[in-house]
Amino acid sequence: MTKKHLTLKLLRYLLIGVLLVCAGFPVYWMAATALSANSELYGSGQSFFPQLKHFPALLHDLGEVPIGLWLFNTLLVAAGGTVLSLVLGSLAGYALSRFRFHGKGLVGFFLFVTQVVPEALILVPLYAMFITFGLLNSLAGLVLANVGFSLPVACFVLKGAMDAVPYEIEESAIIDNCPRFSILTMIILPLIMPSIAAAAVVAFFAGWNEFLFASTFLMDRDKWTASVGLASFVGQYETPMSAVMGAALVFSIPAIVFFLLIQRKIVAGLTAGAVKG
Repeated sequence: MTKKHLTLKLLRYLLIGVLLVCAGFPVYWMAATALSANSELYGSGQSFFPQLKHFPALLHDLGEVPIGLWLFNTLLVAAGGTVLSLVLGSLAGYALSRFRFHGKGLVGFFLFVTQVVPEALILVPLYAMFITFGLLNSLAGLVLANVGFSLPVACFVLKGAMDAVPYEIEESAIIDNCPRFSILTMIILPLIMPSIAAAAVVAFFAGWNEFLFASTFLMDRDKWTASVGLASFVGQYETPMSAVMGAALVFSIPAIVFFLLIQRKIVAGLTAGAVKG
């Protein structure tokens, strides 16, 4: 290995190390803040290193709130919205990709328009609608509200992936009298798994991070999601920052694990169709 190649390799590893530090430091600082006393945070100043002696106090503070239940509710909302978005998005994406019908362009336009409409603009009409159909204070209603924003994204991602699949593959299946639904589920979807993974990440994190609908539609404390539960730590006169950071760290772990498990598929899905050959 020449001196030039060795220098470039060292610079590459140095750059990777800097990026890792920049990406991991917020998580580390959350842990350090969680293991600090409130008197230190608001008084003498926070220590750069976590203080394990404050761990029992942190467990006591977190034990007074149903964090596990809030985390479970968030998983239900995020997973339910992801599954529903993928199922409906694959059907709608297949229809827009393979069929010709009047108003096809208009349908695509309205799906695009939904992404520029602020959530706050439809909050009151959606609230009134949920009262009418009995979906208020329900996790199922929150799933439907989130799907309204994640479904168009999933539809466009899956449609673009289906457009890249050669139609000759479907023609061969049609000649063998294969039903359309079987073509979609057994032929098309396995070929676009990377794009499905990319759409799943978008839908999952949209449901995981959602706050406006959750704080408005969910009244009972045992139905709160992680975002609403985390906001409840903020008090009028005092905010226990160590408990806030501890809960935020707990709520972040499942999302980080999900992303790490599916990151390879995400990269493949984002680059699918970029190069022909």
